[in-house]
This record gives sequence, structure tokens and C-alpha cells, in this order.
Amino acid sequence: MNNKQTILAITGSDGTGGSGIQADIRCICELGGTVTSVVTSITVQNTLGIQEFYDLPAAIVRKQIEAIFNDLQPQIVKIGLIRRIDVVATIAEMMQKYHPRYIIYAPVQTSTHGDQLVEPQVFSAIKEQIIPLCTIVLEPSDLPSAIRLHGQANQLSAALAYYLSCGENTNEAMLHARTYLSQFPKGYTEDSSRSGELYNLFLDAVDRFHHLYSDVAFYAEQLGVSARYLGQVTRHVANRSPKSIIDERIMEEISTMLGTNKPLKEIAGLLGFSSQAHLSRYYKKQTGKAPSEVRKR
Repeated sequence: MNNKQTILAITGSDGTGGSGIQADIRCICELGGTVTSVVTSITVQNTLGIQEFYDLPAAIVRKQIEAIFNDLQPQIVKIGLIRRIDVVATIAEMMQKYHPRYIIYAPVQTSTHGDQLVEPQVFSAIKEQIIPLCTIVLEPSDLPSAIRLHGQANQLSAALAYYLSCGENTNEAMLHARTYLSQFPKGYTEDSSRSGELYNLFLDAVDRFHHLYSDVAFYAEQLGVSARYLGQVTRHVANRSPKSIIDERIMEEISTMLGTNKPLKEIAGLLGFSSQAHLSRYYKKQTGKAPSEVRKR
């Protein structure tokens, strides 16, 4: 018979599973706990970072919380990402209404990749309205220095919630949560990004096709990814856009050919330009000079 108390996790969604509600559910379930969830934000993200947020309206967050408490009456609540002031107020109101035995808050302000997740004014509201209601607020000093997990505060707070659900007091639960996390090897990461490999494949494709294609969409299609993701990869690896890398390769080829006796019209044709005028406009945009001027020099 399972005598563990039900846990409610209130936080954002992370499609990669490395943090957010997905990680909370996985951690608590792996430990053997019972967990319910309320989502505050939906993210568009992958292992390279977050591109967009959709923050759920306060009314929807309220209905989620009411539905869970009316039916399952969780006594341990773990709170993570909150990005709207009205949602802060709603969660605070619901906690005062239902009085769970334990409320854990894991401060979420920046992501593993350094993205700012919470605006200062929202965090101020959290400090005023949520934190005074909490049994435990995790601080940076609560995180074992040997652990390098994506969403490490989430991991610790999820494990802490589980051990509290087993009937342990806060000191026992914190000790067991830290012990649980210490099993992960130093340097452990859940990052499954293939960015390095994809970046090299992109460079190879540019080398092969730069004389035919200069648009990013073509290379993204060749690699089987979206142009947006390709841009994330090149910025992550080289801090450059795909277009700048393509342009640099084309310009190298133009510069080499300008050192020969080939007519500009022939060079334009060899490099996939529609005309000599097209080549000249492209070159001038990149350098501020016409190719004929450079050739004369």
C-alpha cells in the first residue's frame, strides 16, 4: 500500500525534459512518489536554449490548482517558474486557501544557458507574496557544488518534495535529497545537443554548394532541420549567423577569382549569380567597393 502523500508541482514546461514540470515528474516518479502538476508557462526550446514563452493566464492557472486540490488534496507543493505578476498573486491566494502542509520554492530566474526567465518586478512579487508562505526556500548554498545538472534547483526540490511526502521532517528530507543527487557523477549533464556535429556538417555543405546557393533555407533543408535551429547551432558553436558563414565562403571564392584573368561575367556564372550586375551588387554590399575597382588595384 502506498502511504506517501501526493505532491503538486507548479512550474513551467520544458520540452527537452531537462528541467521544468517534465523533470519534476520524472524525478519524483523514479523515486516512487505520486505527483500532480500545474503548468504556468509553455516554452519553445531545445538543448540550445529557449526561443519563446507562452505564459498561461492567471485564470487558467487558478483552475488547474483548484481541480487538483478539490480532488487530490496534495499536502506538498513545489513551486518553480512563475513569469506573471497576476499568476504570482493567484498562486499565493490558492496556497492560503488550501493550506498544504509543505510549500517548497526553488527560485528560477535564469536558465542553464543564461536566459533571463523572470523579470525583476515579477521576482519582487514572488518575494512579497510567495516566499512568506513557504516552508522551504532553496538557496544557492543548498546545491551540492559537485553536481552540474540542467535545472539542478528543480532536481533538488523535486527530491526534497518526495522525501517530505514519505513523512520525513525537513532536515531528514534535505539530507536524503542531497544524498540522492550526489549519486550523479561530477560533470553529469542531460544535454543531448548535436550542435557540434551539425555545425561541421553545415560547413561541409557550404563548401560543396556555395557556388550554387547562398540562402540559409537551402542548407537547413539539406541538413534536415529548420533554418531557425541552424541559426541556433551556428550561434551556439561560433557566435555567428549561418548567413555570415555562407557569405564569408562566397567572398573567399570571389576574391580568389578576382586575382585571375576571368571576366566578371564568367565569375558571376561560376558562382551562381544571375548576372555580372548581381555579382557586383553583392560584392559591394559586403565590402563597400565594386569588384572592378578591386581588380584595377
